[in-house]
Amino acid sequence: MMRKSLVGLLRLNLLAILFFIGIALALESAPTRGAPPGSPWGADYFPNINLVNQDGKNVRFYDDLIKGKVVVINFIFTNCKLSCSLETARLRHLQALLGDRVGSDVFIYSITIDPAHDTPAVLKEYAEKFGVAPGWQFLTGKEADITLLRRKLGLLGSQDPADQLDNHNLSVLVGNEATGRWTKRSLGDNSQVLVSLIGYQMQNKRMQSQEQKSYADAREIQGFSRGNYLFNTRCSSCHTIGAGDGLGPDLLQVTSQRDRDWLFRWIKEPDVVLAEKDPIALALYQKFKELSMPNLQLSDIDVAALIDYLEKQSRLITSSNESK
Repeated sequence: MMRKSLVGLLRLNLLAILFFIGIALALESAPTRGAPPGSPWGADYFPNINLVNQDGKNVRFYDDLIKGKVVVINFIFTNCKLSCSLETARLRHLQALLGDRVGSDVFIYSITIDPAHDTPAVLKEYAEKFGVAPGWQFLTGKEADITLLRRKLGLLGSQDPADQLDNHNLSVLVGNEATGRWTKRSLGDNSQVLVSLIGYQMQNKRMQSQEQKSYADAREIQGFSRGNYLFNTRCSSCHTIGAGDGLGPDLLQVTSQRDRDWLFRWIKEPDVVLAEKDPIALALYQKFKELSMPNLQLSDIDVAALIDYLEKQSRLITSSNESK
């Protein structure tokens, strides 16, 4: 009797093991799940256009890039002299904060709106200049397809001309295709808020306690100023003040190292100064991988406030370093 019971128990255990192995294999081989039934934001909505990434790989927008994924999508062009490089720098900062999750459960796509110029090779060089990590694809394709995609994603109005490159929409589209949740955001938003949205809220996850920073580690809040705001929203993705070079030079003591009038003009219209082949501008351009400083369309008041902030911060940091 005991032997029969033991044999029966072994058979049950074996069946249970085979059952769970079968489930595991089924899950492993299951196709990526798309938008839930009834969602308007699924395969019937998104155009499944052909695109080519910076490595020359052909992909389909819906099937290969967004189906079942959490994604961040923006539109750029590499010849942009205004805000594209700033937006790419901000997105690079966001990628650094998300870490190795980019390419595993978060995917970033920058799609050119100037496919005639931005070949895969040009996009690859552009990505390398910014030092982007894996998981972020730069894509090109047919102009008509990309225009259709921009309109479907709400980043080009139905009456807006597609060929006005400098006036393109700078918003990023953040979405989870599997849940049908989508939102447009600005890369000028607080980076930690964007990380929370992309890495946790879009995936219905809670941030683990070990990932949350202590309030004791928070920086002391400084007096708010126009210059402070401008530096943190326009400059900090590329520059530091006293923490070393980034995509651009460290700006510690820049107000004492550069002629004031030159610095004012460089911040106000860097594209014009560079086009004039100014020797300092050319040297900076060569040193920092030929990344052009964007024209941020700042007013004279903005430029003066930014220079004042750089001067005060340099003085504070230098004084603090000397007292140590």
